Amino acid sequence: MTSGRRAAAPRIAVLVYNDAANDSRVLKESASLREEGFEVRIIAVERRELGRDAGVTALGERLHLERVPEFAIERILPGLAPHWRRLISGAGTAGDRPPAPSPAQALRHPSTPLAGVKSRLLRSLRGVGERAYRTVALGTYWKNATAAGLRSAPDVVHANDGNTLVPALLIRALSRGDVGIVYDSHELWRHRNVRSDRWLAPLLEIVTESIGIRRADGVITVSPSIAAWLRDTYRLAEEPTLVRNVPVADAPPSRSTGVLRHRAGLTDADRVIAYGGRITTARGIEETIAALPHLSEDVHFVLLGYGEQAALELVRAEAEAQGVASRVHLVGAVAPDDVSRSLADGDVAVVHVRPICLSYRYALPNKLFESIRAGLPIAAADLPDMRQVVEELGVGEVFQGSSPQDLAEALAAVLEDPESYRERARAVAPQLTWEHETEQMLELYHRVLRTRGSAR
Repeated sequence: MTSGRRAAAPRIAVLVYNDAANDSRVLKESASLREEGFEVRIIAVERRELGRDAGVTALGERLHLERVPEFAIERILPGLAPHWRRLISGAGTAGDRPPAPSPAQALRHPSTPLAGVKSRLLRSLRGVGERAYRTVALGTYWKNATAAGLRSAPDVVHANDGNTLVPALLIRALSRGDVGIVYDSHELWRHRNVRSDRWLAPLLEIVTESIGIRRADGVITVSPSIAAWLRDTYRLAEEPTLVRNVPVADAPPSRSTGVLRHRAGLTDADRVIAYGGRITTARGIEETIAALPHLSEDVHFVLLGYGEQAALELVRAEAEAQGVASRVHLVGAVAPDDVSRSLADGDVAVVHVRPICLSYRYALPNKLFESIRAGLPIAAADLPDMRQVVEELGVGEVFQGSSPQDLAEALAAVLEDPESYRERARAVAPQLTWEHETEQMLELYHRVLRTRGSAR
């Protein structure tokens, strides 16, 4: 590299295998690196069905988002695409399916063992097709992200999660080894919530992370337990740098900034259990709905966040099944920067992650810190890292046990006297800022840059 290149601001390529539109951690880290004086390019993947096409977008001075093309069978075999998508999705539109047989037809053509065999064969074929599609899609991102990374000529590649380690290593190799790598483990990659019938992918993930993390110049992660697991499993020379998902510094919101009651059509007399975040399974939503029948009628559950239509329908169905449909409210999402302000008129926040995998057990979700910033008392699941935060800060109750009554008792205890918890949340919120949290990350970056520079 030329001396002019060395005099320029260091360049960082931030790799992430999503479209980066709602990945608050990636966006905050990238903004922090930009504010430190670096040239930052986020290399994400397009999601055309969401209107997020391939191309480069300026997010501010020295900060760009490049979405590389995703794999799309329409570009290769457009005539086959509708049939392929029906196969891997498991169903087409109503017009794609034949009409249900009439009773007379059913009698003339009764169900046979052959029909069951055909159904099982179709399910197996669908599973193979889905896995093949995902594998090719990831490989396409690796290829395109590597090319985009090489074009940006980075000094450091920031690899978010295990599925970006391959292009990070390729960028270094094809750049003659003069590129640093920082590995950012957003979750415990080898023990995350994925389908259990995969057989080749887990082996590849072990190999990829084992090689990548040992060749990284620095490691970042989100919770103390994950940091310890990575250190012990891979025998790292030093503890990974802890960067928790806390909000950017801002003035503490007042209850008047909250949107929960207005969107749900509730009054000041109602009491609100607040949920902020993605609406999906294993996040305590089902458990909170099941706890509602054990709480007084004026207690409502308001969910602020986005989710797939199927997940929203499951929430409605669960509320109906528990007889509390009128007390469960899906009120849509807000911009990531507005979450704390929007939650502020709640009475208690439920932060519950069902520990169905080790990554969930070690979770320290951003909704915990967003809720504290909002000034809300916390009812938290008894998981090691969440327990430590809630009890050390004195901002709520940790519920033990797994029954709806256990959660209901914790919620009732907070709702009976929320003000002391609310005061603690307001008192500690100024300490929990992204700017403070990323100080060690920026120190890590300067150390990596010094090390890589001296190696040239």
